[in-house]
Amino acid sequence: MPLDNLSHLAAFSAVARLASFRKAGEELSLSTSAVSYAIRNLEERLGVNLFNRTTRSVALTDAGQRLAERLQPVLHDLGDALDEMNHFRGAAAGTLRINTSRAASYLLLMPMAARFLAAYPDIRLEIGEDDSFVDIVGSGYDAGVRLLEAVPEDMVAVPIGPPLRSVVVASPGYLQGREPPQHPADLMRHECIRYRFPSGRYFKWEFTKDGETLEFDFPGRIALSDVHAEVRAATDGIGIGYVPENYVTAQLAAGTLVRLLDDWCQTIPGFMLYYPKQRRVSSALRAFIDMARQ
Repeated sequence: MPLDNLSHLAAFSAVARLASFRKAGEELSLSTSAVSYAIRNLEERLGVNLFNRTTRSVALTDAGQRLAERLQPVLHDLGDALDEMNHFRGAAAGTLRINTSRAASYLLLMPMAARFLAAYPDIRLEIGEDDSFVDIVGSGYDAGVRLLEAVPEDMVAVPIGPPLRSVVVASPGYLQGREPPQHPADLMRHECIRYRFPSGRYFKWEFTKDGETLEFDFPGRIALSDVHAEVRAATDGIGIGYVPENYVTAQLAAGTLVRLLDDWCQTIPGFMLYYPKQRRVSSALRAFIDMARQ
C-alpha cells in the first residue's frame, strides 16, 4: 500500500478504537463523510470488509480485528519516530492523551492544565475521564493516572501529586437528634452515601488507627457515581459521606459540613501516572511528568 494512504490507516485505527465514524472524525478533525471515504477506499484496496455496519453500531470483522491488532504497534512506532524530531526542535511538542479518573482529573490534572499548556505551546493535551478500568494501549492513550492499586502490573508507575486523604463528613442538620459515630462500626446505624463504580461495584470505606485497618461496605439508601454529587447529598443532610478532603475544603470552612471519625482517616499515597514499559516516553509525556512531580 502506498505510504500516501497512511491517513486512511489512521482513520481505520480511530474507528476501530472508538467504534464510531463520528467520534473518529472528531478526534482526527475530519468530517464523518471523510472518515467513511477513507475506510471505503481502504476496504477497496484490501479487497475485504473491515467493519460490519448497521444504523446503530460499528463492529470490526475478523479481518478488521486482525488488521487493528497488527496496525496498533506500527502506528505507535511511527508516532514515536515523529516525536523524536522534537529533540531537534529544542522544545516538547505533539499530542498527549491521558486517561484518568474524574477525581484525579479534578484534584490533579485540571489544576495544572493551564500552567502546562502555557509552558508548552506546541503540545496538545487531551484528557479522557473514566472511572471504569480502561486499557490505555488499546484505547489509544499515552498514559493513565490512577491510584497505585488500580495500576496494571505491566506498567511503569510514576508518583505524581501530593498524598491524599479521605474524610467522613455530615451536615449539622443530619446530626441533629442523632448520636455521632465514635467508631467506624457505628456507621452501620447511619444513612451512608455510597459511591457506585461503572462496573456496579460499591466503594468500600477504609479506616486505620493504631495499626488497626478496617474496611466496610456501609448501608445507605442512596448511591451516586460522582463525588461532587456525594458532597451535595451530604450538605443537604441526606446522610454521611466519605470523600476526598480536597472536595470539601470550602464546606468545612463554612460549617455546612463537619468532620467525623477524623482520627480514623489516614493519608494515603497520591496518584500514579503510568505507561507501558516497552514504550519510549515522548517529549510531551516527559514534560508532563516533570511538571506534575514538582
